[in-house]
Amino acid sequence: MRKWLIVLVLAGCAARGDFTMAPEGVAGGTPETIFVGTTREKDGEVFAFGRSGEPSFLRYDVAIPPERELGEVNWPPKTRKPDGKRDFLTLDARGFDSGDDFSAALRAAMKVRGQRDAVVYVHGFNNTMAEGVYRVAQMHHDLEVPGVAVHYAWPSRGSALGYVYDRDSVMFGRSGFVSLLDEVEAAGAQEIIIIAHSMGAFLTMEGLRQMVLKEGPQALDRIKGVVLIAPDLDLDVFRAQARDIGKLPEPFVIFGSSRDRVLNLSATLSGTGDRLGNIDSVAKIADLNVIYLDTAAYNTGDGHLNLGKNPALLKLFGGLIGIADAFTADARARVGLLPGLVLTVRNATEIVLRPVGAIGE
Repeated sequence: MRKWLIVLVLAGCAARGDFTMAPEGVAGGTPETIFVGTTREKDGEVFAFGRSGEPSFLRYDVAIPPERELGEVNWPPKTRKPDGKRDFLTLDARGFDSGDDFSAALRAAMKVRGQRDAVVYVHGFNNTMAEGVYRVAQMHHDLEVPGVAVHYAWPSRGSALGYVYDRDSVMFGRSGFVSLLDEVEAAGAQEIIIIAHSMGAFLTMEGLRQMVLKEGPQALDRIKGVVLIAPDLDLDVFRAQARDIGKLPEPFVIFGSSRDRVLNLSATLSGTGDRLGNIDSVAKIADLNVIYLDTAAYNTGDGHLNLGKNPALLKLFGGLIGIADAFTADARARVGLLPGLVLTVRNATEIVLRPVGAIGE
């Protein structure tokens, strides 16, 4: 199985949370190290929602508690002391003076692990700094993804009422995203997979487009795949971005859901019914070299982060390479992939995910 450097774009529309340092003497869970590049502006000691023209680079060590459900991020409640067995806690947080220092630390981390790939996650709409970092730590841990985790934290307002602000911040944050990719490459990473959630998919596509328009198709040589999770992205805009990019990285996988209530609301706010993450017909993108995975049967809550929260989909995502292989090998029949899951292939680009018990119609 080839190694993947994953740039994963994720969002969090969950309950508010903040960094909580592990108190001295409190035994934490399994540590996960997250390298972070951000264009959030620092407000005192925290990175808030203001926009910074210069990126900052950091590292967080997050403890993953053992007593939780797969897919959960548990915030320490204010009614009791932090518990390392139940709560996500921060073990260490440090900043780097420059991009060069960041790249050197990332290079050293890859060397320690004997790897030449990394995982870079980028969040989406309505996210605080802590929510993005903790969600990345959860996903990286639960999916058992190889490589060092890297996260791009663009300046989301962190408010359900901040939709327009976040859309503008996406455009503001494109160059910061490209800068982070440059630093990851400078660290010696050999392969890059970009995975984006929600509005982060818009940012990712804009970043890739910017790279190609500036440097040509070779700018994406180390981008070995893209995964968009519940992309909050206008369909016409996506098609225009894909046209400017030219040859899309492979594999290019989209996790969507026709029952995504957040994207239904986004479509209303945007004045259009066509968001990439909840299209009603894959025929609208059938001419593009992409794989569309419909997760509606596994909806969790509002259906906007099925992949990150649903245990079955977490397992499925861990076998993403197997999905691509199975799809290529047999595009005409049902393909058993994992216990409890099958892929129903409707046409050249769409795969419908269903529990085994739902098959037979």
